[in-house]
Amino acid sequence: QQELSEKFFLPGVVIDGASFKTKGLATNPLDRESAVVIASYQLVASKRAEVTAIPWDLVVIDEAHRLRNVYKPGSAMARAVQEAVRGRHKLLLTATPLQNSLLELYGLVSVADPRVFGDLASFRDQFIKPSDEEVRNHGLRERLGVVCHRTLRRQVLQYVRFTQRVAITQTFSPSDDEQALYEQVSAYLQRANLLALPTQQRALMTMILRKLLASSSFAIGHTLRALVSRLELSAPDTAAITADYEEADEVADEWGEDAAPEPTPGDGTALAEEIRILKDAIQRADGIAENAKGQALLAALAIAFDKAAELGAARKAVLFTESRRTQQYLVQLLEANGWAGRVVMLNGENADPTSRAIHKAWLARHANDGLSSGVRAADTKAAIVEELRDRAEILVATEAAAEGINLQFCSLVVNYDLPWNPQRVEQRIGRCHRYGQKHDVVVVNFLNQRNEADQRVFQLLSEKLNLFEGVFGASDEILGALESGVDIERRIARAYQECRTPAEITATFDQLQADLDEQIRARMAETREAVLDNFDEEVHERLSLHRDRAVESLDERGKMLVGLTRFELGPDARFEPEAPRFHYEGALAPHASYHLDWREAERLGDVFYRLDHPLAEALLTRAKARALPPTQIALRYTEQKNRIASVEPWVGHSGWLAAAVVNVNGPASEQTLVLAGRTDDGEDIDDLHARRLLTLPAEVLGPVAEAPPSVDDLAGSAIRAVVKGVEEKTKRYFDAEEMKLDRWSDDLKIGLEREIDGLDLAIREAKTASRQAATLEDRVAAQRHIRDLEAQRRTKRADLFAAQDRVEAQRDEIIAALEQQCQLSHEVTPLYVVSWTLR
Repeated sequence: QQELSEKFFLPGVVIDGASFKTKGLATNPLDRESAVVIASYQLVASKRAEVTAIPWDLVVIDEAHRLRNVYKPGSAMARAVQEAVRGRHKLLLTATPLQNSLLELYGLVSVADPRVFGDLASFRDQFIKPSDEEVRNHGLRERLGVVCHRTLRRQVLQYVRFTQRVAITQTFSPSDDEQALYEQVSAYLQRANLLALPTQQRALMTMILRKLLASSSFAIGHTLRALVSRLELSAPDTAAITADYEEADEVADEWGEDAAPEPTPGDGTALAEEIRILKDAIQRADGIAENAKGQALLAALAIAFDKAAELGAARKAVLFTESRRTQQYLVQLLEANGWAGRVVMLNGENADPTSRAIHKAWLARHANDGLSSGVRAADTKAAIVEELRDRAEILVATEAAAEGINLQFCSLVVNYDLPWNPQRVEQRIGRCHRYGQKHDVVVVNFLNQRNEADQRVFQLLSEKLNLFEGVFGASDEILGALESGVDIERRIARAYQECRTPAEITATFDQLQADLDEQIRARMAETREAVLDNFDEEVHERLSLHRDRAVESLDERGKMLVGLTRFELGPDARFEPEAPRFHYEGALAPHASYHLDWREAERLGDVFYRLDHPLAEALLTRAKARALPPTQIALRYTEQKNRIASVEPWVGHSGWLAAAVVNVNGPASEQTLVLAGRTDDGEDIDDLHARRLLTLPAEVLGPVAEAPPSVDDLAGSAIRAVVKGVEEKTKRYFDAEEMKLDRWSDDLKIGLEREIDGLDLAIREAKTASRQAATLEDRVAAQRHIRDLEAQRRTKRADLFAAQDRVEAQRDEIIAALEQQCQLSHEVTPLYVVSWTLR
């Protein structure tokens, strides 16, 4: 909301669950005509009916990688979001590297446009199973080309400055009591049967418990109490177990694990024994008052802040932990060791007294500037970020800070707890190491010297995936080549769970590392290059071309905007002669200095002035509303500083110029400004030369003495050219949509035929089994099974044609609607006609 307002002057409204809590609500809180509606994934999923009821012009899905597993049955939230916005125009955005899992591509594309591919089974048949990768990739490229646009950071180095990452590793050794607690809980988690964890979710729950165990004794002790309560009360709800790990719901969605039935309790002896083990571990955890990693943090911060100062950065750090309990411990630890009053924390709730006070003070500061969204959670997050930027030095954060906030002013990232999913690590560092960061970013990690598995995980993330050093970390190359960060997380979790000796840990991580090395090499050389890199091949060339055109266009528009602003503001503004800068004191906008170059505006503390600035929009509205009767003007080429060879032949001549706006209505309405004219000698003047004439110094002579030619007479050919151009563009759009629908319907037919192919195979296998039957009874049973399969096949064949006809009818219906949509109409709005002489 804040960035939409600051950068684009677009009003936005944040909607949360509280917006729906008014009893007898008569209207849909999401139905806002005059503002961009901003809502979380969770709200869209939970209020699907209300979201679906709104005819959205556009749905922008940020952090869209969270929907990549939408094709999996267990991805409940992703599927709910997909259904809520089905049938709307969508733009999916993600700065997380797009991994080369073709199924993830299928998932994201199916959200953007469900008719690019058919069903999942036909996608597997066509793009995953084929042995001819060249043919497969060619077909995949064609389909992805219409929906997928990608730019890598290395391709924009010429235009955007990126700083380096500098890694610092802080080692620590847990005390004997901490180590004993780790071994005790680890042994418990490795038991064959656990009554405290749901059977189907055991892998996920075990991973979460291991993350909390590595985080702090306080985190694991609190969670073990939840396990004991669950066993003693026979409580089916697992929420209390995962409450301390904020990302539990999202990770569960990524892992795709379903809610599970309770494990069979067995006899009372097993239950009592498990409770005894847990209570013994709780007692040990309660006896630990100090964590070695916490003490190591104090030393690491001193080193890291010195390094940041050496790099010229401010004393600003964001410290990530995966546990709310650990977060509380760290805040208390830091405040007790010299940082009192300089530490803030951010999590999914921020209900603590300090956060509430920061929020209250922020609301008071911004009472009249429109920054408040009215939603407590969003405003509190904004308040905490501002508190860190302006007053505090350290932000202690859970994963709630890993997405959706910008911390470019902060150049120190501390991974107190290290995620096992490399994409989550990248997201954390990306809060600070991003566009606008002026300094190298220091990344601090902790290494447990008494835990071999922890050391191997760090080695994997640091040395093999290159997450912590370099200009880009791993995000451009390596992460994009990996099959899945979730799969790596699963394999690491399995290693912790299954390995019991140093030798087993070494062998398991050696194999994981070898697999990743092979995967990276293979995918960077083959699939990634073949499927996605085609979107990168000419990016640099295109960017260079677009940049040159953009600079030229902005320069031209900037000159016109300065000219219009100078004319409209008159004596209320003072313009500087050598810069596109002016100082304004009037009623239309706050008194300030305005600059058309954003870099200079930022340097000087000016307001960045552009076409969509409210002052510029007010002036444009006033100018466009002004009546412009036909007028005589004298263009003075002799006063022009630079030679314009193309207009020199018209010196001493006269003629007419006209301007009009052409609106063409079709699949997407287009508005074009047309300039055209004619000399008195009958020579046509096209748009380019008309614009060049209008850049010359001029004098208004007065009303025209004769009836002027019509706009259609002067600019008719230019208007017809605009309409024809839109017609050609619409035809290309229609052809592309028709081809897409043909492929989609073919995919669905393949799916229908696949069922018959499966029955054919089953019949062949049944006949082979019949011939090999050992007894007459077995043979009779086999023949009966064959007859049943053949009956199913006959039914399927009969149904196939009807189903294919239904697919064709659906395709034809969509094409007919598309044809109707592509009918064009246009209207012309005259702006002015002038009679000119060129002297």
